[in-house]
Amino acid sequence: MQLSPVLTEQAVYPFVRLDQAKREAREAGIELIDFGTGDPLEPTDPAIRQALVDGLRERMGYPRSDGLPELRDAIAGWVGRRFGVELDPETEIVPTLGSKEAIFSFAQVVLNGDGSKDAVVVTDPGYPVQERGALFAGAHVWKLALREENGFLPELDEVEDWSRVAILWLNYPNNPTGAVAERSFYERVAELAAEHDFLVASDEAYSELWFEEPPASALQSGDRTRIVAFNSLSKRSSMTGYRSGFVAGPTAVIAALKKFRPSVGTAPQEFVQRASVVAWSEEAHVVRARAAYGRKRELVLAVLRQRGWRVPEACRATMYLWVEVPGGESSEAAAERLLRHGIVTAPGSYLGDNGEGFLRFALVPTEDECRRAAEILAEVL
Repeated sequence: MQLSPVLTEQAVYPFVRLDQAKREAREAGIELIDFGTGDPLEPTDPAIRQALVDGLRERMGYPRSDGLPELRDAIAGWVGRRFGVELDPETEIVPTLGSKEAIFSFAQVVLNGDGSKDAVVVTDPGYPVQERGALFAGAHVWKLALREENGFLPELDEVEDWSRVAILWLNYPNNPTGAVAERSFYERVAELAAEHDFLVASDEAYSELWFEEPPASALQSGDRTRIVAFNSLSKRSSMTGYRSGFVAGPTAVIAALKKFRPSVGTAPQEFVQRASVVAWSEEAHVVRARAAYGRKRELVLAVLRQRGWRVPEACRATMYLWVEVPGGESSEAAAERLLRHGIVTAPGSYLGDNGEGFLRFALVPTEDECRRAAEILAEVL
């Protein structure tokens, strides 16, 4: 049987491998505390859940691909309050089924067919979906290393030929490093995009999980004509299973997405959209979740530092701790060693070649589990 060569040449998605390792550990009788995958265990706010229930009717038709007007209004209102950016809900926003599917398919929408703009730039380490989606769209993928000495920001001067670039992917606050980009960085990127005519695709799923001051958005770059921002309720509102996010961008890009998306049927169910209106319109539950992540962060961070495991200073946001493995041990070996003691982490190598030498702790276990994990780590590190 003939399959897509892009599919057959790809390695198994790294977190599928992690799931297999967890199954084997459980079968061996090991009780796990899972810092491996970024799926929040914080409860979804009761008002959001009630709005979901209230949104159910006896019969639900197909959801429109451009989303409910009320949801687009709620998203525009949140962006205005949070970032001081005014968006037209009719022409600059489209709701999405979470952000993963929109990120994966984006290159299919904007890559041109004549080969003149055939490159997509991603960062390494980084979210693998950006690269995989570009490859399925037939793009050449170029990788920019995220190095600690540059605050885990990409060295933009390392791109040799901007004229071929169709999309530059950014992700700040960053998964996995926890780094934050300043507004001045986005302004520089917007200038480059205008000079060389490419789109800046900014994955901002972790914009609300911060511990010092609210991070900037690429939408605040001043010139938004080539800025496309992706955000989601998954992390902000602990709604991973709801699958609800949005894309915000210039009218031409949003018009193209509205033309593309009916073909692939990717719109949240109407009752999810009703719940999403409540989520984007209310901040108290986000403040509570951020405080909970802060407490868990301090529990784990304290024991790591006590045992000499270093977390870079740039790791300032997200639900992740990006932890350097001491003594030259590989990230996979370190993860396997901790797994034998019931602590699940993600090897940095799963997130790119430049992730080697680090482990990613996703602070999703409960506070009590984090406290118990800290006790285990104090004994085994």
